[in-house]
Amino acid sequence: IKVGSKDGVAHDLHRLKKCREALGDGVKIMMDANQGMDVPTALELAENGRRLNARDFMALVSPAASPYLETMARIARDVTVRQFGRSIQLFTPLYLANYCTNQCVYCGFNTKNHIHRSMLTMDEVEAEGKVIAATGLRNILLLTGDAPKLTGPAYIAEAARRLRPYFPSIGVEVYSMSEDDYRMLVDAGVDSFTMFQETYNEELYLKLHPAGPKRDFRFRLNAPDRAARAGMRSVNVGALLGLDQWRRDAFYTGLHADWIQATYPGVDIAVSAPRMRPHEGSFNDIHPASERDLVQYIQALRLYLPAAGITLSTRERPFLRDRLIGLGITKISAGVSTAVGGHAHAAQDVAEEHDTAQFEIADDRDVDQMIAAIEAQGYQPVCKSWEPLDEAYACGKSA
Repeated sequence: IKVGSKDGVAHDLHRLKKCREALGDGVKIMMDANQGMDVPTALELAENGRRLNARDFMALVSPAASPYLETMARIARDVTVRQFGRSIQLFTPLYLANYCTNQCVYCGFNTKNHIHRSMLTMDEVEAEGKVIAATGLRNILLLTGDAPKLTGPAYIAEAARRLRPYFPSIGVEVYSMSEDDYRMLVDAGVDSFTMFQETYNEELYLKLHPAGPKRDFRFRLNAPDRAARAGMRSVNVGALLGLDQWRRDAFYTGLHADWIQATYPGVDIAVSAPRMRPHEGSFNDIHPASERDLVQYIQALRLYLPAAGITLSTRERPFLRDRLIGLGITKISAGVSTAVGGHAHAAQDVAEEHDTAQFEIADDRDVDQMIAAIEAQGYQPVCKSWEPLDEAYACGKSA
């Protein structure tokens, strides 16, 4: 089927959908891009500071762009420095609980997995925060499983209030909530929001989430919109690469971020590019995304969304993370534990045998080691990038 008409990507997608409905799932459909996958043209536009459209982005994540990775890297480096300078923000996650009512087949917290479940008390939350703050970090990300009866919005809000004296910037990566619930978190001091759609393939999404509140594809898809309306300063979206064909999820992630940026111009938009990692459970139906694929995706994102932040987690090995610092990445995690209470346990050198991580990390460097790695690349590590205009944090005095 011909694509690349002057009527735009939406028209092409509509025609492809009609073809698929008529042919069924047993027939492969090939696309003949009518000069729509013009990689050199997209790169020329990006190099000259011009705005790329969705078709340009599609070209840059397509196989046709693979031979151009060095050129993409050079332009992505220039665009990133122009927008963000030679700086990299640092943060770390703080896991509040691993209770979960979902049955996500790819997640270590799946309610059917026989793991030790735990939930931090407020005193334990503050103890975790003190250990993290002692490293110099002032940006944290709070995570929980999806168990609102135990870790409801009020619990997360109280955790944020307990941590606010130590951290001027507090983010959440939790289950989908209502706009009023997000507003409660904002009032408690939460200023940033992260939500992975996991996959934008709705049919596959339902197979990957057979039971639990997370099964509601649309409610999750619209969560970033509700968070932005509730007053979140920063909104971060992403797909978990490996659940579906990576190019498709990469493309739709970019479109989603672009829509949020256009709809809420006062909100900082960021994109994460996590890949599947080993975890508790037996899910193996993975569509691999190689390191080369990840590099292509990150560079294409940078050229399509020059003002958006791009986050890289410890799912990737140190060598790759260090090399990507200059190629589009603006935010990186350090001193990571994906277990509940993991920071305090590590500081006390009493990591408990039943501590269950959500997934295995590939880069276990602490904050000082990560700072040194960033500086070795000629970039400035930034542990604090936000100061709220209130007295809750008080310029760090209470920390």
